[in-house]
Amino acid sequence: MIPVFLLTAFSSMAMMALALNWQGRRDHVLALRRLAGKAAARAGGVRAAGPLLMQVAGEVKGRLATRALERLKLKEAVERMLETADLKWGAAGLLHRSVGACLAAALVAMVLTANSMPLAIAAAGLIAAIVPVKMAQRKARGRVAKFEEQFPDCLEFIARSMRAGHAFSVSLEMVHKEFSEPLAGEFRRTFEEQNLGQPLDIVLKKLGQRIPSLDVQFFVSAVLLQKRTGGNLAELLDKLAHIIRERFKLRARVRTISAQGLMSGRILASIPAAVGALMFVVNPQYARFFLDDPMGHELLAGAVGMQLLGYLIIRKIVTIEV
Repeated sequence: MIPVFLLTAFSSMAMMALALNWQGRRDHVLALRRLAGKAAARAGGVRAAGPLLMQVAGEVKGRLATRALERLKLKEAVERMLETADLKWGAAGLLHRSVGACLAAALVAMVLTANSMPLAIAAAGLIAAIVPVKMAQRKARGRVAKFEEQFPDCLEFIARSMRAGHAFSVSLEMVHKEFSEPLAGEFRRTFEEQNLGQPLDIVLKKLGQRIPSLDVQFFVSAVLLQKRTGGNLAELLDKLAHIIRERFKLRARVRTISAQGLMSGRILASIPAAVGALMFVVNPQYARFFLDDPMGHELLAGAVGMQLLGYLIIRKIVTIEV
């Protein structure tokens, strides 16, 4: 007999495939009609806000997922995170990967447990769905951290370049030639956007949105303030680079002091898991209660949840932002 979960999953996937196929054909016809431009030419309607090819590409790819994220008001946050991580997935692509990982992990867990542990199947699907999001967040954090490591040297380079007589825009162009990724790519994009005609304040604000770092916000504020009030920007950038380096030193000291608390939290979180594994070795019949009895499933899930909550609380306490 086919399990109910398996039947529901395959039915949902089939319905989604049919809906996407129908939506794809409809969007294909719509794209051809927009590219032709005949209807707009006859009606003489209002000019579109952006290029037609970019609008069609945004509408055709992942419309259902995009609408779901828009209703949840998560689309902009997801796109900003993916842009920080330099991933070309798109908001809909991230949702597709999460859904696919969830279904695959739930199916594997269902086969391994013979569909006898619904809580374990649901937990496996939930964990697998979070994996793509965590990967994107981790890559974004790593990219921002690497950017911050290069940023003081970049500020000093811009200051020296301006003292040598170069304009600020020329200094931005020189940065992406002298530094490595990710700083070079971000400043190359900033220079190209300004070179194409966008105002400097908008270009720098976009840089601050792509790299959510306090140091970048200081840099953007300093440049925009100097543009409005005047002053020696080179000297200001040198002082900002010195302040950023001092913040790095203070952050390293704080991490050294809080390392003991973080290690204590990890040890406290691992003790129950080690005791549970030891129980399965010493007295497996006693420990099988958590796997065979439905009440044991609920107790095990509650224990794991409380352990994770306690570890997160300890980590939040010892994590000090500088």
